[in-house]
Amino acid sequence: MITPDQPIQRRKLSHEILDRLLTLIETEKLSPGDPLPSERELMTAFGVGRPAVREAMQSLERMGIIRISHGERARIAEPTIGHILDQVSQTARHILGISPAGLQHLKEARLMFELQVVRQAVKKCRDADVNRLEKILAVQEDSRGNPADFMAADGAFHREIAVISGNPIYAAVSEAMFGWLKRYHVALVRRPGLEDLTISEHREVLDAIRARDVPAAAAALERHLTRANKLYRQYEDAERTGAAED
Repeated sequence: MITPDQPIQRRKLSHEILDRLLTLIETEKLSPGDPLPSERELMTAFGVGRPAVREAMQSLERMGIIRISHGERARIAEPTIGHILDQVSQTARHILGISPAGLQHLKEARLMFELQVVRQAVKKCRDADVNRLEKILAVQEDSRGNPADFMAADGAFHREIAVISGNPIYAAVSEAMFGWLKRYHVALVRRPGLEDLTISEHREVLDAIRARDVPAAAAALERHLTRANKLYRQYEDAERTGAAED
């Protein structure tokens, strides 16, 4: 327990170096591919040892700001939506774990997001895109009885719709959201009959996409996600009740 009389811990040296490096990157307007000063140059400039510099550089690498290659100077990294979402995922999972409202908020956000995505996908869909969705659905059908593989195919189906929309950010966000719901989803697909129901619902979405019918695709996907959202709530309630009984 924290009390008012506990002393404030001194800040680590590497944290100070990290802040200075971030300021350097900003003031020098460094771009992806630009090199940072060498470790030795940074040690001299800051008057610190190698361990503190390396710890700060490793923090920058974990943040996706730089890339480090053995024997070369660190360089500014090309930002990617995937890395950004990896950072957000840690916070999202934390919120889902401690906030009763977190799951509801995520379900609502996913529903609104995927409805917009599928509308865009139908407008841009080509025959080759439909064929890829067919193959994913076939894999899912063959994965009945194997929850891990079935779930992977489930996520691939939704992600592929986002890919068809033509926006790579949509695809990354779709994959991230599915990952945040993973612990709920694994338990749900084990329920008798739900695998066949999921496949049937995916088939309805796919048929509407093949027909290039925007309203039908959106309606089919909304039915699918709304049904899934109700099951997530049942799972959450059961999990909470079980924890209380324990």
